[in-house]
Amino acid sequence: MANIRSIKGMVGLVTGGASGLGRATVERLVQNGASAVILDLPSSDGHALAASLGDRCAFAPADVTSEADVQSAVALARERFGKLDLAVNCAGIAVAVKTYNIKKDLPHNLEDFQRVITVNIGGTFNVIRLAVGAMAKNEPDADGHRGCIINTASVAAFDGQVGQAAYSASKGGIVGMTLPIARDLAPIGIRVVTIAPGLFSTPLLAGLPEKVRSFLARQVPFPSRLGDPAEFAHLVTSIAENPMINGEVIRLDGAIRMQP
Repeated sequence: MANIRSIKGMVGLVTGGASGLGRATVERLVQNGASAVILDLPSSDGHALAASLGDRCAFAPADVTSEADVQSAVALARERFGKLDLAVNCAGIAVAVKTYNIKKDLPHNLEDFQRVITVNIGGTFNVIRLAVGAMAKNEPDADGHRGCIINTASVAAFDGQVGQAAYSASKGGIVGMTLPIARDLAPIGIRVVTIAPGLFSTPLLAGLPEKVRSFLARQVPFPSRLGDPAEFAHLVTSIAENPMINGEVIRLDGAIRMQP
């Protein structure tokens, strides 16, 4: 088991790190001896969260679609903690609109569709391409390992529901680029893995009525409940520590298959 890595001492950059799945990931990294840079919007709770987690956490206010913002966040990781080992892409947005509304004779707004694609696919790729430059400077271990990228897709990439054309397309794009980017980066020892979560208890779902939340929970075969963000974070650290997981998409969903 000599090649199994330890999260302790790693430095991670987490987009969308001020809430939901990203926040749980940041908290787990710090609790397990890693350092973390929270990359989130200036309006987020990133500053307060970083302050609460202590010296091994920093906040980089940024938009994932901005080259300059992401470069600054990567630079902060190296300046503050000396390196970058792990990048976790949790930032994302969604809209729920049918392709065409026959009652209103209204097609899906193209700008809304493009915005979801830009943030979810473009933002994820922007972080990957810029984080890799910092990881490539790391000294490789005995396996030749220099770093790890973990992306967040969704079961919507496979089981898209009514009104999810934009969101499903964006998450399908993340799934689709996982293997080619893993192949691109294999020669320099950087892995790429994507997690496709099912229904998780995030701020988005927390805003729904309890009756709706209970209904959604019952759709999950087992365990028949919403996922806990800590379970997502646990998988992130497991992937980071296991060097043989690469180029793969892992569903984390309690066996759910979404209905139309």
